Amino acid sequence: MKIKQKWLAAAITAALVGSLAGCGQNAQAPDNKAESATEQPQKIDNPLLAEWSGPFGGVPAFDKMELALLKPAMEKGIELHLAELDAIASQQAEPTFDNTIVPYEKAGAEISRVYPYYGIWRSNLSSPEFREIQRELAPKLAEYQSAIIQNDALFQRIKAVYESDELKQMRPDQQRLVSLIYDSFASNGATLTGEAKKRYAEINKQLSKLHTQFSNNVLADEEGYVLYLTEDQLGGLPQSVIDAAAQAAAERGKEGMYAITNTRSSMDPFLTYSTERELREQVWNDYYSRGDNDGEHDNNAIIAEILKLRDERVELLGYENYAQWRLENRMAKTPENAMDLMMSVWPAALARVEQEVADMQAIADEEGADISIKPWDYRYYAEKVRKDRYDLDSDQVKQYLQLDKLREAMFYVAGRLFNFDFKPVEAGKVPVFHEDVKVWEVTDKTSGEHIGLWYLDPFSRQGKRSGAWAYSYRSHTTFDGKQTVLSSNNSNFVKGKPGEPVLISWDDAETYFHEFGHALHALASNVAYPTLNSGVRDYTEFQSQLLERWLLTDDVIDNYLVHYQTGEPIPAELVEKIKKAATFNEGFKTTEYLASALVDMKLHTTDPEGIDPDAFERETLKELGMPEEIVMRHRTPHFGHIFSGEGYSAGYYGYMWAEVLTSDAAEAFASAPGGFYDETMAKKLVEHLFSIRNAMDPAEAYRAFRGRDAEVEALMRDRGFPVK
Repeated sequence: MKIKQKWLAAAITAALVGSLAGCGQNAQAPDNKAESATEQPQKIDNPLLAEWSGPFGGVPAFDKMELALLKPAMEKGIELHLAELDAIASQQAEPTFDNTIVPYEKAGAEISRVYPYYGIWRSNLSSPEFREIQRELAPKLAEYQSAIIQNDALFQRIKAVYESDELKQMRPDQQRLVSLIYDSFASNGATLTGEAKKRYAEINKQLSKLHTQFSNNVLADEEGYVLYLTEDQLGGLPQSVIDAAAQAAAERGKEGMYAITNTRSSMDPFLTYSTERELREQVWNDYYSRGDNDGEHDNNAIIAEILKLRDERVELLGYENYAQWRLENRMAKTPENAMDLMMSVWPAALARVEQEVADMQAIADEEGADISIKPWDYRYYAEKVRKDRYDLDSDQVKQYLQLDKLREAMFYVAGRLFNFDFKPVEAGKVPVFHEDVKVWEVTDKTSGEHIGLWYLDPFSRQGKRSGAWAYSYRSHTTFDGKQTVLSSNNSNFVKGKPGEPVLISWDDAETYFHEFGHALHALASNVAYPTLNSGVRDYTEFQSQLLERWLLTDDVIDNYLVHYQTGEPIPAELVEKIKKAATFNEGFKTTEYLASALVDMKLHTTDPEGIDPDAFERETLKELGMPEEIVMRHRTPHFGHIFSGEGYSAGYYGYMWAEVLTSDAAEAFASAPGGFYDETMAKKLVEHLFSIRNAMDPAEAYRAFRGRDAEVEALMRDRGFPVK
């Protein structure tokens, strides 16, 4: 999954979307009156607010991060930004693009510098002390957002530009910029008046508190449930998993024991290999019960309140339900379109699960296990089926998947497709927030032009949220002088013994490429304005999903998938087994994902009055015919995508919407003369799908790349499902 910081616009409203400006051309300089309206030089003595200094166009002062500075920095940043916007709104001159839209994009430099620090503490370095500050800041940030959206004088100026004759004379990217900014106000309550306007702001404030409480509860359950094993409980576990568990235990002061932490990167391999069925059940229960354990960290009441408030808020805007509002400016457009896509795939996924369970049950019976397959058995017996059917051992494959070599493979792909070169930045030259973080400079291979920096924080630690994500500390713009990109990838790989290579699973390798795709999307940007770097949620996963396809290209296989001990390339026969097994267990993968996406959509299209989230989840899955051997990938009580904020709420379907584009685009590469490294296709990829960001409607951008709309049949072929 990707979580991207869209700078200031992300702080202002989750509804903002963006894309590419006019081929990197600079906008006209704003007139002097507008310029002076936003210039308010002040002495800033808080390092978190200070202008970034140092090399590469300035970098975040991660070495000066002190938690005590965060709250005053955020509060001062809010104050300064609101004052800048008031200055824009109070101008006497008639509204124009140059005196309203340009300074609007320019405003908020100070708070945009605070957000990377806030994001690091929230996602990478969380602590009880930070969570208390986060709890205090959440309502202030909601009030700040509401103050912007409900600044009627500002909105009227934006509206005037949006409705002006001047708009027709602008470049296409500037027209889209105005449209996106206008819509971010109009669809978030700017048109409301009186009590409705006041209530809208109150709801936003309440939701901000609940979203924060939800995510902190999940993190508390992730940290609070750790299974410590003794040596006699390690049956079936590969040495790499044992080493990682020993390291995790040592970090927690349990030398000589083995820790299975309550994160996916620890849970997944344990459930795949452990011969201890009772322990598998315990690990499974710990993981899938996060946020659902009663007591102070239970999220069910919070979810019910979030759903009611979201429904009330969109009712103020005249929508029937939350999903209808959320999808209006997405590619899907309506909840019905999203449901149609998901339900077109759901029956094939269920049919495949039935086959998979039958295959697993046959092996269990043959072994005399005397069990019926349960959810904590699925990964374990699926691995046995994989070995039996394809003679493919996941742990054998893992010996060729070294974290550092895979990073080199990603750099190679970026060089071939984007002409990027990655060079390590000397330690100490750029501040980092943790010793695990490494930094690379990205340049154009031909011209040597500096593109940006790429930060990598690969390992799990206490206080770091689970999963993998991309984050941009600074995005590419040219309207106010060129700004280069500061992008990052963050993962939760379990660090092994010091000095030994970290080996990861095939699924984790795909995720590594996926998140790097998000980073490349940021680094390839060629837009002029900040807002145009934002994304349409059911489109932004496409580029990253597509990059996963290069993991199985011959160039990567032959040069980077090498044995961690011998250095020998992965054998051709093992590669062939991987390719033959490409759609293996696809029933499980598709069903666990779709179950989450379907429940998300149904939660946000249902009257939430009196809703019991646990009961709703059970009843919905029963109606859908969910197999009892599988659980949702993200159960409702820990579904952070949709309840720790609103980025993916009523939008988790977007991964599949993007996968249709991915499968269709992959077929275009596969049929090109040069395959996945075809130069013509690579040029079209960068021009139409990456650098453009959101300066063009995504559907138009895809048609420019492919020559037509994407076809869902490509997805079905990809997954080995029947095509009608």
